[in-house]
Parts: sequence; C-alpha cells; structure tokens
Amino acid sequence: MQIKNHLLIKDDGTPVSYKPTPNKSGKFTPQYLVMHYTAATTAASAISWFSQSKAQASAHLLIDRNGAVTQFAPFNVITWHAGKSSWMGLVGLNQYSIGIELVNGGRLAKAGDKYICPVDQRVIPADQVVIAAHKNDGIQSPWQEYSEAQLEASIEIAALLVKTYGLKDVVGHEDISPIRKSDPGPAFPMLSFRSKAMGRNDDSVGELKNTVALNIRSGPGATFPLLCDALPKGTKMVVLKTEGTWSFVEVLNTVHGIMDLEGWVSTKYLAPV
Repeated sequence: MQIKNHLLIKDDGTPVSYKPTPNKSGKFTPQYLVMHYTAATTAASAISWFSQSKAQASAHLLIDRNGAVTQFAPFNVITWHAGKSSWMGLVGLNQYSIGIELVNGGRLAKAGDKYICPVDQRVIPADQVVIAAHKNDGIQSPWQEYSEAQLEASIEIAALLVKTYGLKDVVGHEDISPIRKSDPGPAFPMLSFRSKAMGRNDDSVGELKNTVALNIRSGPGATFPLLCDALPKGTKMVVLKTEGTWSFVEVLNTVHGIMDLEGWVSTKYLAPV
C-alpha cells in the first residue's frame, strides 16, 4: 500500500473505499496513531454511524475482519475518535492523532454457553473468544479475538502511517482515556503490533525489563504453576508472543541458576530497558 494526498492507496493503485464523514475538523499534523475497536460486529454498522452527523464520532480508517479497509477522512484532517483524552502532556488527542477502528465486538456478555456482543446482540463463535483481564480494571472477561487478516492489514497500514508521518508511537484508546475506554482490549496484541509498526521486522518487541519482582509461569494465567522463584526486578527479557494480558518471554539473564528460561509473565509489569 501507499499514501497519496493523504489517502490510502491499495497495491493495485486504486484508493481504498472512501466514505466521507461529516464528523471532522480542520487540518493537522498527526503525531500518534490510536487503535480502537468498534464494539459492534459488522463494518456496515460503523460505516453507517460515522456517516451521520448525530454520531459526533468518526475515525480515519475502519478495518473489517476480512481485511477490507474504508477511509472516512484524509490523514491530515482531524477526526473525532479520541474524545476526552490525554497522552504525554497532550490533551485532546483528536488534534494530535490518526484513529483506526477495527471491527470487533470488544468485551462480551455471556448467556448460558453463548457469548454475545452487547451492542448488536450478535452471537460470537466460541473459537473467536479469549478470556482475559483488562489491564485497566483487572476484571476477567470474554473478548472477541481479532482476525488474522485484520491484524495483517492493520500492521501494514500502521507501519506505513508511522513512516509517512513520522509518528512518535502507537497507543490504544484505553491508554489515552483509561477511565472511560477499554479498546482495543486485551485480545489485541499491542506489544508486538507496536513493535512491528514502529519498524521492527521480527515477532519480538525488543529488550524489556520487569518493574517489580515478577512471577514466571508455565501458562498465560495466575492459575498456572510457577517455573521458579520470582524474577528479580530489572531482569532483562524479550517477548516472543502475547495472549490477553500475558506475555511469553525469553529471559536473557541467568536467573536462580537457570539459563534459557522461557515462560509467561504479566505484561503490565514490563517496560523498555
């Protein structure tokens, strides 16, 4: 893909589907990329909503579960995706960021053995559901997983936006509005996504360290057995993959006499070295 005149162009040289939104402001120079979920399960519902003035909401792009992309405004025009928000000393991220919405039901409700999207009441297949705690509230909930095609398209576009506009970082709506919002949620692989968007070519997210003494377990959850005593604060590691709020890491230090230690740790206690 490429960007021409602040519009996204597909590999075949044609623009992605363009549905202009009335919910926009003046021109700006973006500094960040903010990832969202729609909290509903169809692209049609989001496209319809963003097309209405009464919505008072929009984004620059919508990415469907099959990877199809719809653009609502040029990347140099402010859209209304962030709401009341702040990040790195900036207040009101609409005027500083590009917004991408991913079609995803978000946090789900459970009725019997079925998982339901609360917004449109559609049933989510069980094989698309992950149980995880959100980093902002710690509540274990069912969430709809993102599709492979959706993530592949999102990473390609995010990397292109970072390169084209020199963006400083990729964040979630949950980061800039932590009290109000939970998107894109724990089913979204933010650590590896940010790493790839910002220019890394592998699946790890670079060298990290734990900010507190940290348990390392055999699986992604507090019920899995410990592999050894807690990792001392400041232990260096790299993340190989993520699942919900947990990361599978390779420990770079020799810890408690163990070399080449790999296991699962809670992502929220990790920070760049």
